[in-house]
Amino acid sequence: MNVELRHLRALAAIGDHRSITAAARALHVTQPALSRTLEQLERRLGVRLVDRTTRHVALTDAGHRLWEHSHRILTSLDSALAQVVQPQPIRLTFAWAALGRFTIPFLREWRAEHPDVLVRIRQADDPEAALRRGAADVAVLRTEPADTGLGHVTLVEEPRIAAVADDHPLASREALVLDDLVGECVAVCETAATTSADLWPAGARPRTVDVPGVVEWLTSIATGTTVGVTAAGTRHHHPQPGITYLPLTDADPVSVHLAWPAGAAHPSTEAFVALAQRHVRTSQP
Repeated sequence: MNVELRHLRALAAIGDHRSITAAARALHVTQPALSRTLEQLERRLGVRLVDRTTRHVALTDAGHRLWEHSHRILTSLDSALAQVVQPQPIRLTFAWAALGRFTIPFLREWRAEHPDVLVRIRQADDPEAALRRGAADVAVLRTEPADTGLGHVTLVEEPRIAAVADDHPLASREALVLDDLVGECVAVCETAATTSADLWPAGARPRTVDVPGVVEWLTSIATGTTVGVTAAGTRHHHPQPGITYLPLTDADPVSVHLAWPAGAAHPSTEAFVALAQRHVRTSQP
């Protein structure tokens, strides 16, 4: 099909900026030149990649798929070229919490064994998408990856806990059960949520309210507006003033997965995953 890197860079920029003008500015080319590159790519593939009018630019379904692939290809190439000069950081991403109580000890162990390969940590609303785009090398997931193009291992089964405001009547308890929360309003995060009303039996479910992210989730609970159910890793990554975390004794645990793109681009991915498995295994009672 004779597709060149300039074609992929053009589509990646257009998809990122949702604007031909802004994408051309980012690539330091003229708008007509970028439009011609996009049209050439569409002709060579025989498929429309971008719907565009004078007021609207949006990727088609095919365009969105190629946009993700383009990012991964370009990032892999840039990483490979940079790796020739010096080892590049391995990029670890997560939506809510990383590895909970294991995070800092594991990263210290990695640093001791691999001092030349730094770990760059970044929160992302959709870690799976970050892996597909090549924006991350490894991701912590608390739901099993749906993308068959990702490899993954299950590291640990993490207990669920409840989160309530410090002055909530339930805060003085040693532990809770799901039934204790039925009369409450439960905050459910819209990004990478591991909790839904389905956690409770049909006919005995609490009212739920969606919140957009972790900051809103924590604020809603701390002010007493809602309560929450989450994985134990949240307590380690978000020890929020005003919130009491309590064991939830009858809720199923959450599986913590480590995922990476099949055919991983970063040369240290295999070693990173292997050390994470060993660290978690040897650190548990």
